[in-house]
Amino acid sequence: MKARRLRQRQAPAAAVHALTSAGQPELLARVLASRGIASAQDLETGLERLLKPDMLKGLSEAVDLLCQALLKRQRICIIADYDCDGATACAIGLRGLGALGARIDYLVPNRFEHGYGLQPSIVDLALQHPRLGRPELLITVDNGIASIAGVEAAHAAGLKVLVTDHHLAGAQLPRADAILNPNQGDCPFPSKALAGCGVMFYLLIALRARLRQWPGTEPADEALRAGAHRLRLDALLDLVALGTVADLVPLDRNNRILVEQGLRRIRQMQMQPGLRALLRVSGRDPRRLQASDLGFTLGPRINAAGRLEDMSLGIECLISDDEAACEAIAQRLETINRDRRSIEADTRAAALAQLPVIDTNPADEEPGHVAFDAAWHEGVIGLVAGRLKDRLQTPCIVFARAQTPAGQAPRLKGSGRSIPGVHLRDCLDWVEKQAPGLMIAFGGHAMAAGLSLAEQDLGRFTALFRRALRVIAPASAFDVFIEHDGALDPSDLTLSLCRQLEAVPWGQGFPPPLLLGQFEVQRQRLVGERHLALQLRMPGLPGQVRGIFFNHAASLPPTLRCLYRLSENQYQGLSELQIQIEHLVDDQGQALPAQD
Repeated sequence: MKARRLRQRQAPAAAVHALTSAGQPELLARVLASRGIASAQDLETGLERLLKPDMLKGLSEAVDLLCQALLKRQRICIIADYDCDGATACAIGLRGLGALGARIDYLVPNRFEHGYGLQPSIVDLALQHPRLGRPELLITVDNGIASIAGVEAAHAAGLKVLVTDHHLAGAQLPRADAILNPNQGDCPFPSKALAGCGVMFYLLIALRARLRQWPGTEPADEALRAGAHRLRLDALLDLVALGTVADLVPLDRNNRILVEQGLRRIRQMQMQPGLRALLRVSGRDPRRLQASDLGFTLGPRINAAGRLEDMSLGIECLISDDEAACEAIAQRLETINRDRRSIEADTRAAALAQLPVIDTNPADEEPGHVAFDAAWHEGVIGLVAGRLKDRLQTPCIVFARAQTPAGQAPRLKGSGRSIPGVHLRDCLDWVEKQAPGLMIAFGGHAMAAGLSLAEQDLGRFTALFRRALRVIAPASAFDVFIEHDGALDPSDLTLSLCRQLEAVPWGQGFPPPLLLGQFEVQRQRLVGERHLALQLRMPGLPGQVRGIFFNHAASLPPTLRCLYRLSENQYQGLSELQIQIEHLVDDQGQALPAQD
């Protein structure tokens, strides 16, 4: 990985003044202002501040479909996606519609057998659903906007289809009976950052409002009204928060409200039994849960089921109210996640071993990197693409061999991750326009995308992908910087400030503070064979502070400059401030390459 220059985020003085005048500490005010927060009002996270659903294109048609399905007691089958966003969106739909009396169940594609989204093969499975029977209505969650053939197959079988998705729409939309997706080209909904679980939650908000005003005096009408008045959608916010953070969608103001409200419920021990079980097996205290725990602790355990086995296991964990069953599922997910980590580590090491040739001449590097090995596991390629992207600071796509029907040429499935300023799906769309049909399928959004192609076409695709990056992305997008929030006054190095920082729902597009500092290393020792435990002293501050440098085993010099985060370390009931080192900084003001 190349050394990266540092760049301090700039905070508008007027916004800093407005925030400090409202009682925010100077550092927090500076951090927030540099992330677009202009006033204390921007920090309000009450549910009344949520954007209203009314501007979602297709909302009325979607609600109509659900009202008729509920009134006529039609069978509804949710078609989920095999990641955490899809699992939480499915659980939200099952719990919300189930509470309204829906006859409802779900199917989730197996990534290795069926591929992504509402495929015709999934329609065939739905028609013979073992628990539900033949449905009348299919609802896609976190997928469907590209399911042209799947929707046609459903219609041919006499089923109606409601697509709920958040991925970018292509030139052709499926002929669904209703589509709810803020990223439809002409949808006026102000936030384009809703995750799939957020779209499903918004649909339930609108449905409940409609049913509370439902006309008629028949018993079925009265049952719908009564169910709508009983339905507590805030009880689903823990799932919305989990799916939103795990899917790495930008935490704009609307998403921050959803995440903060979900975190509040979890911290108050008001959560689904499955989340409670997952927190127990992972050793996390719900009362101190942060947004990062949703992304790095709970999300991977749910995702592991879809990566290595069957996402039905993750969904069952989120929809069961049986504490013992949830505990057993959580333990199984923990085991699968350990296996996933091992497979990912091996794949990452193999992928990194391919890098020295292109990493020795940084000035000559072309943007973009594509990696493939026939032995790699399809379930972890997205994670490995993310690690390569972090190392190279360029969009990366990692391929694995996909299951290929007999008699067909070998196929590859790819998963890509991008950097700010480079829209990955737009790059794939450019490739498609230059070479129609080269990719068998593709989809995604700005920061992540997936595709499949014939193995023999990998070289051609790689060349076109790199051309796409040069054509579409501005050259400045490939300037390698690490943005930080400046230095911290020694007097502010307190556990109290750390806790104030941790209380903010940081996430994608709204990153936690990264500080620049200089420390004297008083003591250092290796823990867990790969991490450094430190005792540090900041000039101008009496006493020492605990430090940790994860995944760094080499000894540090007596004095160091670094980029770091503040964290709270708890051990045997005691809490103390901790410096978590992220990058060492050299004399030229560049962040040094991290160890792998």
